[in-house]
Amino acid sequence: MKRKIITVVVVGGLTVMTVGSGGGVGHERSTEAAKETTGDVMTTGGVLESTRVMWNFFFNKPADTRPKGAIPVHKLSREALLAAPDNTAFRIGHSTVLLKLQDAFWLTDPMFSDRASPVQWAGPLRFHQTPISIEELPPLKAVIISHDHYDHLDRDSIVKLAGKTEHFLVPIGVGDIITGWGVPAAKVRQLNWWQSTQVDDIRLVATPCRHFSGRGLFNKNQTLQNSWTILAPGFRVFFSGDSGYFHGFKRIGEQYGPFDLTLLEAGAYNVNWAGVHMMPEETVQAHLDLRGKRMLPIHNGTFDLSMHAWREPFDRILSLAKACNIEVAMPVMGEPVYSSAATQDRPWWAAVAADPALIAAKSKPLATLAGRSAQRVGSEKI
Repeated sequence: MKRKIITVVVVGGLTVMTVGSGGGVGHERSTEAAKETTGDVMTTGGVLESTRVMWNFFFNKPADTRPKGAIPVHKLSREALLAAPDNTAFRIGHSTVLLKLQDAFWLTDPMFSDRASPVQWAGPLRFHQTPISIEELPPLKAVIISHDHYDHLDRDSIVKLAGKTEHFLVPIGVGDIITGWGVPAAKVRQLNWWQSTQVDDIRLVATPCRHFSGRGLFNKNQTLQNSWTILAPGFRVFFSGDSGYFHGFKRIGEQYGPFDLTLLEAGAYNVNWAGVHMMPEETVQAHLDLRGKRMLPIHNGTFDLSMHAWREPFDRILSLAKACNIEVAMPVMGEPVYSSAATQDRPWWAAVAADPALIAAKSKPLATLAGRSAQRVGSEKI
């Protein structure tokens, strides 16, 4: 019982930092716009409702939030990566995506540890192994970080990657964290919203999102949180990091779209924290706002961070994408997503899930969602 209580405290702190927060960004170089679009704590109910939600999260979780079978993984090798064509994406897990652009490799939010937690003896445990180890990865041109939450900024992964990575592109304040872990300051570039940096022939823009930051109970929003626009010659990628739906997606799409590939959050959602994590319908709307060509849903299939069935994001996004005639990539972890390939929408997850019930019926029409989202974000400034 004592160990269980300690585990709940640790995981509780992580979950609070993962699904809800409030207030403004504290770093002196952050923008006023960031303060105004930082996600609120719970988006429904008051203190009692929030307490009920958290109690259910820890003690009354449905049985299907974790897969009962083995998730298939497409194993990768350094040789296969080096032989892959430019503009190929490889989903490693959660929000970790390896991009090959201009004959170099770029990695988003590297999370290679077994648990998304401050400690490795408690906290959300991986559903699957990574398709490739850090040691097997080829040298990286850059690691791209969206924010400092434990499922996106993993200390062990960063420390192991430091020696084989040329650049670390991070939000304001996150650079201070990773240099404290031993990453050379000369490798780190900290960007505020709408600032850009050039790495060889690729321009990267730190774009807004609607989320929050913090790695403890007493340092909320002391660093910035970013989405990223990656502009390679002839190929444009958008990486959402974590975000609730907001009007910023439309502005980004107008300014930098159309995007050949959108890496969009689609998991760990709940109506109680929809201000900081998009519901599936909102993910699809964000893709449309961004003027995306192909969507690769991320932030799902690796950790249990909400109350929905582990396979639900895949089912709902696939159903919505088909209804909206959106080209979607739903690869097995590690399977390459080629820029010229046909839609990858084979439901590999159906063979893993214990419950074959259709989740698509839960998806709401986009028109209904757009009205609700507009009410929630109508007063935002970016």
